[in-house]
Amino acid sequence: MKRSTNKILTTHVGSLPRPADLLEMNDAKVSGRPVDQASWSARVKTAVLEVVRLQRESGVDIVNDGELSKSSWSSYVNERLSGFTESVSHGQGSLARGRDKKAFQEFYEEYDRIQPFRTVNGSRWTDVICNAPIFYKGQTAVQMDIENLQNATAGVEAEEAFITAVAPGSIVRRINKYYASDEAFLVAIADAMKTEYKAIVDAGLLLQIDDPQLVTRYDMEDPPPTAEQYCKLAAMRVEALNHALADIPQDRVRYHICWGGWHGPHTTDLPLKDIVGLLLQIRAGAYLIEAANARHEHEWRVWEQVKLPQGKILIPGIVSHATNVVEHPELVAERILRFANLVGRENVIAGTDCGLGGRLHRQLVWAKLKALSEGARLATRQLWGHS
Repeated sequence: MKRSTNKILTTHVGSLPRPADLLEMNDAKVSGRPVDQASWSARVKTAVLEVVRLQRESGVDIVNDGELSKSSWSSYVNERLSGFTESVSHGQGSLARGRDKKAFQEFYEEYDRIQPFRTVNGSRWTDVICNAPIFYKGQTAVQMDIENLQNATAGVEAEEAFITAVAPGSIVRRINKYYASDEAFLVAIADAMKTEYKAIVDAGLLLQIDDPQLVTRYDMEDPPPTAEQYCKLAAMRVEALNHALADIPQDRVRYHICWGGWHGPHTTDLPLKDIVGLLLQIRAGAYLIEAANARHEHEWRVWEQVKLPQGKILIPGIVSHATNVVEHPELVAERILRFANLVGRENVIAGTDCGLGGRLHRQLVWAKLKALSEGARLATRQLWGHS
């Protein structure tokens, strides 16, 4: 994994805007409507070429495929893992669940009427049930993702490229009706996902593990557990992920957490200081955390007390998915410098808080990524004396 050795490198979390026609095709696939597979595959390939080009034009150094082939960051595995069936959801989906929804009930009732909740790719959430043994059957799908990204990056000068994959702990939220225990269910998922993780790294790409459930489950508990109680429960999911990553070099793995992508109040989020110890136990070379969201920007100070382990990289979110305001490059630089001065300039890569696709208008996505790159150049000038 490349480091910021002579400039502040830039990247993002993964999801980027889907073209309208591909969005429609993906939604049809998820909804069970007929889609010509050859036409869909061809459209994904051309869309990935375009999204990589747009990332580089925006100044992004470490690029990906925008997750364009996936129904969402998590539900895509429904097609790649055996043992799961989908049941029809009843009633209207909601923007959020948990204690924040309870505390701001009037807001969420009004918001859900105005903008019915859908995934970032357009499709509705459904209940997913495990009722048979789990194994990985997505070899063709992950290979398509790999080849599309390799083809798209062959013609551009990107520093590196990554593909996202969901963590076992963020898959296990599905309903288990087959395995004897939640632990057995989790281990089965981890064993299956090893195949996808290994395929990505073996292809020479960086693997990004998406695991918002490490922190977002805290909001679902009512009454809330203590931080110590919660971390004990979360430790089982960390252990399962480390089991799945055991044969993969840590410096090929990025690990991402966030506190939820909805544009709503986040007053019950678990503080970073309460989970950072567990976070750093994960077998990864880089950690992506929220740092631009108004509820979490102050948490850069956690790194005044917590030492980033030697050889690790921090990828703080420097621009946010949760506001339509485009950050000024000077603010971007200021945020970068906070982290560089604490953990070392070579240990910082500038990123985004969460995926931008489906959460912001496409014009704003590219404007924010350009602001990120411009701010990184300003920070580079201060840290190295050149831009």
